[in-house]
Amino acid sequence: MTSPAMTAALSHPASRAGGFETYRSLCELHRQAGTIGSISALLNWDQETYMPHNAAAHRSDQQELIARLHHEAITSPRLGDLLAACEADRELTADPIIAADLREMRRDYTRATKLSSDLVAELAKVTSQAQEVWKEARSRPMGSAGLGKSGDFAMFLPSLERVMELTRRKAECYGFASGGELYDALIDEYEPGATARMIEQTFTPLRDRLSGLVKSLSSSHRKPDESVLRERIDPARQHEFGQQVLRAMGFDFNAGRLDTTTHPFCSGMAPGDTRLTTRYRDETFTDALYGSMHEAGHGLYEQGLPKQQLIAGLPAFGRPLASSISLGIHESQSRMWENFVGRSREFWEWCLPIAQRTLGGSLTSRSVDDLYHAVNTARPSLIRVEADEATYNLHVMLRFELERGLISGDLPVKDLPGEWNARVKSYLGLEVPDDRRGVLQDVHWSFGLIGYFPTYTLGNLYAAQFWETINQQIPDLKAQMQRGDFLPLKTWLNTNIHTHGRRYHAGELCQNLTGKPLSADPLMRHLEGKLRPIYT
Repeated sequence: MTSPAMTAALSHPASRAGGFETYRSLCELHRQAGTIGSISALLNWDQETYMPHNAAAHRSDQQELIARLHHEAITSPRLGDLLAACEADRELTADPIIAADLREMRRDYTRATKLSSDLVAELAKVTSQAQEVWKEARSRPMGSAGLGKSGDFAMFLPSLERVMELTRRKAECYGFASGGELYDALIDEYEPGATARMIEQTFTPLRDRLSGLVKSLSSSHRKPDESVLRERIDPARQHEFGQQVLRAMGFDFNAGRLDTTTHPFCSGMAPGDTRLTTRYRDETFTDALYGSMHEAGHGLYEQGLPKQQLIAGLPAFGRPLASSISLGIHESQSRMWENFVGRSREFWEWCLPIAQRTLGGSLTSRSVDDLYHAVNTARPSLIRVEADEATYNLHVMLRFELERGLISGDLPVKDLPGEWNARVKSYLGLEVPDDRRGVLQDVHWSFGLIGYFPTYTLGNLYAAQFWETINQQIPDLKAQMQRGDFLPLKTWLNTNIHTHGRRYHAGELCQNLTGKPLSADPLMRHLEGKLRPIYT
């Protein structure tokens, strides 16, 4: 919980002169840079939602210019001089809040100044163009030989090769520790301090444990009935239903919105402005439900960050202490709401009557157990964002291995579909029918988000470990969820995770909250404890 000292430090008045005025100037430059970044985020949100197709060429020019301006702002010599002066001021660094802010500002400045504005601008332009090519390639028919199939990786190949080339250049500029590898520089952008070797050491034993669990469940004679999920429901009613769930979770629609896109995402672009997106299809209404809950978990984190508050007496927006710790922690929030809440029996005890009223159809004759068992079916599937909890991390591990090969050069981009399909067969036992349901299913590589995927599994691990602590500290949490009272859970997350911004590193926060370093054991206890009773 937040201590009285922490609360005071977040809002104490700016009473010091001299060094504090230097710090004030430094924070103002970060606020200005944050505002430029929020413009880029707004342009990207528009491109992924409502932008006309023919606007794509000019949008890439806009993103190129904004990226250049943002990079020049965060690498300006004046910002560097102010930062150095603040670091040399003992009175400032004696304040633990300011010291943490300066520590993270230094990290950001050091990384940013390793890149040229030309490279940053070119990456922004190329990835903006690649996003549009990806959309078209993903939906393009495979031709007469692939009747009913879609996705054309060959169309996307030149764009992806260019994105990978620029991303390698970026990684080379960042550099990596002796004994490491180029991919480490990219992972560190999303999960500070993590390396490919560390992730491999976590993923390998986890993969074996997950594979064993999935194999055991698959051999069970009792299988959940998934027919309840095959009800065809109009997307407009699904949208209304999802909004009711998100409001109950505590997402503030006066400070955000929910729209549709090709690949769902959340953008916490500015104070009071957090945008969520989802996607609908007539069948399997829970895909949209859980996609929306997942993005709303991200959204609650963004709305819970102190962007509109004062930290050390100064406006927080744009500063590290008003931004998220890491994508692993960010994903812990989305996966917690999606899975630990949304796939619980208690959630459906509250939510089923709402679903029956809003969605109708055969749901009106279904029971809580029908829904609870159906949404917890463990069955290998092709699409990561639609995967169940037991198999989801296998999708992530596959992408981690492919990215590692792409960045090292061991895997040529042109060979990506074949390697993808082979690993899906090996890990999930499935044949990939087309590129849309294979290598083109994720938007991340068109954005240049290389090194992002491992954070999804790290998020699952953090979520499970946090969840055990939350249940210890909120003993009646299950009863609250049965009533649809999610405020105590949201408050716990706001108080213990969101409000700190980047004051703590991810591993430090985990140790502080749970008393233990990150471990796979809580996740396996969660999966075993929930899934085995359903299958026996």
